[in-house]
Amino acid sequence: MAKVSIVVPIYNVEKYLRQCLDSIAQQTLTDIEVICVNDGSKDSSLDIIMEYVNSDPRFKVIDKANSGYGHSMNMGFDMASGEYIGIVESDDYAELDMFEKLYNCAKENELDACKAGFFYYFSVPEEKNNPAPIASKAMCRDVFCPTTDFKSLREQIDFFNIKPTIWSAIYRKDFIRENNIRFNETPGASFQDASFNFKVWALAKRVKLLEECFLHYRQDNENSSINSSGKVFCVCDEYAEMDRFLKERPLVKGKLEIVKNALKYDSYMWNYNRLAPDKAKEFLAVAAEEFRTDLREGVCLKDAYPWYKWNTLNFIVENYEEFHEIRQKEKAGEVVVPEGENRGNIFKRMFRCIKENGLFYTIKRFFSKLKRSLRRK
Repeated sequence: MAKVSIVVPIYNVEKYLRQCLDSIAQQTLTDIEVICVNDGSKDSSLDIIMEYVNSDPRFKVIDKANSGYGHSMNMGFDMASGEYIGIVESDDYAELDMFEKLYNCAKENELDACKAGFFYYFSVPEEKNNPAPIASKAMCRDVFCPTTDFKSLREQIDFFNIKPTIWSAIYRKDFIRENNIRFNETPGASFQDASFNFKVWALAKRVKLLEECFLHYRQDNENSSINSSGKVFCVCDEYAEMDRFLKERPLVKGKLEIVKNALKYDSYMWNYNRLAPDKAKEFLAVAAEEFRTDLREGVCLKDAYPWYKWNTLNFIVENYEEFHEIRQKEKAGEVVVPEGENRGNIFKRMFRCIKENGLFYTIKRFFSKLKRSLRRK
């Protein structure tokens, strides 16, 4: 049995694939299994995979018709025979000691999951790696349980809100299988890391974070799902999957439904802000209805949010169309101070209003006053 099985989901990445697979083949932890899942690639990706399969017995291939990321990951995890399972996405690459350090930490501490930082990697216009540690030194000191070992709700939410970089971690295979932790298999969807990561943290008993960064996360692949504005509602599918998961586990739901909804706000706002204006408004209508339902059912609590997020959430629920109008004007730089006003006093009042009520509430009030002023003229 290998110490770590590394699953590599692959679809049309001939441009980057050798860099990825070389970084795995050259790992200082040699007792590994590498499962390349070819998801119906139409370029030369399969030919490149076979070069490694034919020259290195640790490499294996699953070659299948295109069925999406979630299905590919589940097939790779099902095939894995190692003590732990890791992931390297095929346009990224790993530091050569990544899996040795993650495995040693996991074994020493008997972990369900061990997670490290990563690098934002750019290859153009010039090569650079910006380190992105995922946690403070204090948080990295101890082994902990994500559902029981935080002193406050906000601390727990902050932990669950760490970027769901599923490929900067390893997971104990028996933990994954005993709890039937699966990827969402929504065809053609994206962002399936969100629900998988949530399930891991929801069920893990022993977790440790590392300060070090190991995985180089490519930012300049134009085909990456994170660069696609067309997948408007995929993030909603992920939160629907979390709802299904919690519904089947009432004890976990009682601990984490408030946490999940706080995460949903951040995920939905991230998705909203990346979309083109027409699609953003369409998405915001759906988000407003979900937020309204959460508020009505009492699973969206003020204490789970910083004041400005809570105010923004309520603004969206009250009038998402006005919120969208203001947000688009803000993005276009059209929020201006009317002429003839005492700018110093206005800025003081705006700062106080932002502090007490939130940015978007303040903008809403500003535009309301501006409209009344224009009508008087």
